[in-house]
Amino acid sequence: MSRVAFHELPAAARQAVTVEVGRITAVRTVGGGINSAIAALLDTETGRVFVKGIPADNPQVVSQEREIAISPYLPAACPRLLWHVAAGGWVLLGYEAVDGRHADYTTMDDLTLVLAALAELQEVTAPDGLGLKTAEDRWGRYAEGGQAELFAGDTLLHTDFASDNVLIHRGRARLIDWAWPTRGAAWIDPFMLTLRIMEAGAPAVRAVSWVQRVPSWRESDPKALGVFAVAVDRLWREIAEADPVPWKVAMSGHAAELRTFLRPTL
Repeated sequence: MSRVAFHELPAAARQAVTVEVGRITAVRTVGGGINSAIAALLDTETGRVFVKGIPADNPQVVSQEREIAISPYLPAACPRLLWHVAAGGWVLLGYEAVDGRHADYTTMDDLTLVLAALAELQEVTAPDGLGLKTAEDRWGRYAEGGQAELFAGDTLLHTDFASDNVLIHRGRARLIDWAWPTRGAAWIDPFMLTLRIMEAGAPAVRAVSWVQRVPSWRESDPKALGVFAVAVDRLWREIAEADPVPWKVAMSGHAAELRTFLRPTL
């Protein structure tokens, strides 16, 4: 999604933000991420805030609605949603500012911090009444033999551990961008992290050695892991075939490698 600067927003949208934060003294556009048309750190008379948003008529606005709905239930590893507004044809979210750097999955220090944040998240039960998608909904049609029930669970899942979605700040990993909150088996998030560690250059065996530190992975049913690996491989193959940009093709390759690694456990 093309990124725009804060000053390029319609006056009504900027005014709505000013009502929330007071006078704005400085603005810095933030890089990274692909799902927001605006991403900026604002220095204001009430403190620093991170603002993200997209036009109200963009189909991805539903992902922001999911972020708004899930925000009260997130652990401290996730920046707090302070406010949200719809004005000037835009939907804008104001978050606690975390002016950190994106996680580096090639370093032991960052991976250790990310696993600590994941452990905190694993303690959260998916809330009722929000219409969250289940893991069976999201990956079921790619599963072998109607075995999607193996993905079921009550844990709140993030599911997208791209390094852009993890900030390292003051010795802590903070999970951001809750576009795809999901209810499902706890080991699914470690699985998704495994793929991103592989994206950073690790082979499957090395990536899995990291997520084996997470209790839900160690306690998972090897059959469920294998079935899920097949489903994710099929999904990424479909994504890469529909839009063969290099990073999607690469992710399809990582999913295939992880499937091959886990499949013998069936």
